[in-house]
Amino acid sequence: MSTRPWVNLVDGQPEVRKALLRLLAAAGYQARGFASAADFLAAGAPQEAGCIVLDLEMPGTDGLGLQRLLAERASLLPVIFLSGHGDLASGVQAMKAGATDFLTKPVDEATLLAAVQAALQRNQAAHASQASQSDLRQRLDSLTPRERDVLPLLAEGMLNKQIAATLGTAEQTIKIHRARILQKMQVRSVTALVRLLGQA
Repeated sequence: MSTRPWVNLVDGQPEVRKALLRLLAAAGYQARGFASAADFLAAGAPQEAGCIVLDLEMPGTDGLGLQRLLAERASLLPVIFLSGHGDLASGVQAMKAGATDFLTKPVDEATLLAAVQAALQRNQAAHASQASQSDLRQRLDSLTPRERDVLPLLAEGMLNKQIAATLGTAEQTIKIHRARILQKMQVRSVTALVRLLGQA
């Protein structure tokens, strides 16, 4: 990630928010607080790198509701839930919906910091994967329609002669398509091409 990640703390209790923001800042994290889900969403934060430390019980949209909204928006931000009541059913629901952790208040500082570190690493990996997928899509989009016809046959391990017979064209034409496919996909061999396509 090119920008420093944010730790977004969404908690309706000002004193808890203030204490946790102080803890996160002292640990070297770039952190900001929000009093509600609406405040967080209004800030446009779901598209940024980082994670969310989210109170389960909040006025308006609760923590689980915000988690659902983020999922609908395909946010890559990992969610760490905080709960004052340690509600097991809500914890299970949050984890099934993709939360990285579910901690009870008062939260142990070391446990929270470890959860934040793990969430930020997860977010960084998700951004790297997304960038890699985007790059692969761009390479695939650069292929001509005929090169797209040749690509799967090439990836199956067919010889130029076999591909030519399958597509009803000359072997020399397939050799040209093969060279252009390897060039556009930025690989040197069919083996590397197959490995690259396996990431899709």
